[in-house]
Amino acid sequence: MKPILLCMKKTIEIIIVNYNSILWLQKILDSLYSFFVPYSKYKITITVVDNASTDNSIEILEKNYKQINLIKSEKNLGFSRGNNLALRKSSADYIMLLNSDTELTETAKALDTLFDTLEADSSIGMITPKLVLSNGKIDKACHRSEPSLFDCALYFAGFEKLFPKVQFFTKYHLLNKDLQTIHQVDAVSGACMITKLEYLKKVDFFDERFFMYSEDMDLCRKIRELGLKIVYNPTIEIIHHKYKSGLKSNDIKTKKKISKYFYNSFLIYYDKWYRNRWYYKILRPFILLFVKTI
Repeated sequence: MKPILLCMKKTIEIIIVNYNSILWLQKILDSLYSFFVPYSKYKITITVVDNASTDNSIEILEKNYKQINLIKSEKNLGFSRGNNLALRKSSADYIMLLNSDTELTETAKALDTLFDTLEADSSIGMITPKLVLSNGKIDKACHRSEPSLFDCALYFAGFEKLFPKVQFFTKYHLLNKDLQTIHQVDAVSGACMITKLEYLKKVDFFDERFFMYSEDMDLCRKIRELGLKIVYNPTIEIIHHKYKSGLKSNDIKTKKKISKYFYNSFLIYYDKWYRNRWYYKILRPFILLFVKTI
């Protein structure tokens, strides 16, 4: 009698970190079940890590989304540690990290193609769809370079907005590239990252020194250090309802607090990856002074 060979489905775990954002979280969960889960050939688990929300997130999730895997943290761990909490428990083949303020569109019915690309091309370590803002414009954070300090200075000084067609001023977001084609980039947004669990294990997941911001740049850098490519694929679009809180919040106290996280994370990234550059010791005091004055 010949042995029966069972063809096991490859597995995907979609991980979403939530903190007091149940209205947005419901949008992404509903859109996943509308535009991706029923159309995928993969076996999918959706995990929500709740970072000790004080709204009614837990109540609604337990009542209306019993099919998800819910991990409850006793305190707000931030983005990196929150994701790592789920990642270290995962046994999936593929990982898709999503922000709670994202929303899938009709194009996500073909989202399997991104996972198929990872499976077929071993030189690719991470892939992202095109992220678009609520107004339909691209979220440029999904399409970034590994910027020099000079490129960062040009970007933060606003030259990219003033001269969006001039390559010299737009290296931070690689705006010289054709945003309608599939191509390699240096970094993508943590709002949507697709990779293999084995790669995340090799780089020891997210660096937990980053509470929020720059952790995505850092993870992409670590993936590239493995000799793998980061790919941007605009054939799939996901909405990122960005700026609903945080850096562009109308609440002054919240905006100031989030700004601290943003610039402190930039300093951590600089210390980690640029310590051996000749200019490191010269420029660091000025960067630190800038961060402290925010």
